[in-house]
Amino acid sequence: MYVVPPPERSDSGTKSDLRVYQSWKGSNIFFLQGRFVFGPDVRSLALTICLIAIPVTFFCIFVARNLMDDFSDYWGVSILAVAVVFTIYDIILLLLTSGRDPGIIPRNLHPPEPEPLDTNNMDAGAGQTPQLRLPRIKEVELNGITFKVKYCDTCMLYRPPRCSHCSICNNCVEKFDHHCPWVGQCIGLRNYRFFFMFVFSTTLLCIYVFAFCWVYIRKITESEHTTIWKAMLKTPASIVLIIYTFIAMWFVAGLTAFHLYLISTNQTTYENFRYRYDRRSNPHNKGVVDNFKETFCSAIPPSKNDFRAMVHGEEPPLPPRSVAGGFMSPNMGKANNDDIEMGRKAVWADMGSEEHGDAKNGNDERLHVRDRDGELGELSPDVRTTVDEQSDRHGVRRSSWGRKSGSWDMSPEVMALAARVVEQQNQNGGGSSSGSGLAAENRPT
Repeated sequence: MYVVPPPERSDSGTKSDLRVYQSWKGSNIFFLQGRFVFGPDVRSLALTICLIAIPVTFFCIFVARNLMDDFSDYWGVSILAVAVVFTIYDIILLLLTSGRDPGIIPRNLHPPEPEPLDTNNMDAGAGQTPQLRLPRIKEVELNGITFKVKYCDTCMLYRPPRCSHCSICNNCVEKFDHHCPWVGQCIGLRNYRFFFMFVFSTTLLCIYVFAFCWVYIRKITESEHTTIWKAMLKTPASIVLIIYTFIAMWFVAGLTAFHLYLISTNQTTYENFRYRYDRRSNPHNKGVVDNFKETFCSAIPPSKNDFRAMVHGEEPPLPPRSVAGGFMSPNMGKANNDDIEMGRKAVWADMGSEEHGDAKNGNDERLHVRDRDGELGELSPDVRTTVDEQSDRHGVRRSSWGRKSGSWDMSPEVMALAARVVEQQNQNGGGSSSGSGLAAENRPT
């Protein structure tokens, strides 16, 4: 008997051997087996480190080392030591900002339970299941305040208040502030504190280098009794560092001042540009003192993701849906065949029950389709030829015995034609000759 091979399954059975970071669906990049999580633009982190370390290296070689001879006792050594320690501290803050989970919310494997549509204005037939949908926006109450939360199609969840989806990292992040390309990571609930400390310490480092470059120039003018311009020509490295730190200060100092304003009003960058709380009351504002306490003194919540954990088992199957009803994505203006399931086409696994019901009133020698593992019983040559001819008339592209190429679906007209041919053969006495080819595998009792 010729048996149709079942469709190949995508699950290979090796998923249980993977860790969470190896099967992560976001765009993050992991290092040291999931101990560090970065954004997809992690390469910019190396550029940021170079922009900090290289100027400080030039400062230590051409400025701080020469100042050690101009200051007595330990003052000269302290200038060099403070520059080195401050730079290391700044880079550590940068790595803490970039290499940790910013507050990623784990994705749902399947959408939440849909809600039935309002059928008051719908003419639904008797016994028809109402169409199902997920509302685009839901209202939730938190601490006595009502918030509107949006549904995320990518993560298949309703985002908590102050949460947003980062299109670069492809994750929903709690208390999303922005995605910083300089650190290569989203700034959110779990790393905002380190981000602000990094920006603020970088500002102080720029001021430190800028100030001592001028001190070194001043020392040259006093020791050689010359003008400032001539002293500047004697130390070109100081001039380059002064120009570099002056430009950098406009950037990092302005960013520090802006985030001081955001912290004092308990806003995020995303909320400030998107919602404009200055035009209406901010429900998150607790006062300047409490806002700073919340940012710097509150405990950082643990990560909701264990990236090094093993992936246990397979994903649970989708819940069964009603044949008459449908499921609608909240972002759809209208239903289409991809997102609303009003009923399934006849497939090989379902043909057995359909043909079994059609042949109940006939004799025992008829066409049967195996209804397990997607296998089809062998057809006689006459039936197979007639099916092929009818398939060509209806424009059905086939690869063998009437099956559409690249699909496991069969046209109902073709199956009905095959049943009629078998019935005609049985009435004409040809049932005995073709009965062996059409032996039933699931003969009803």
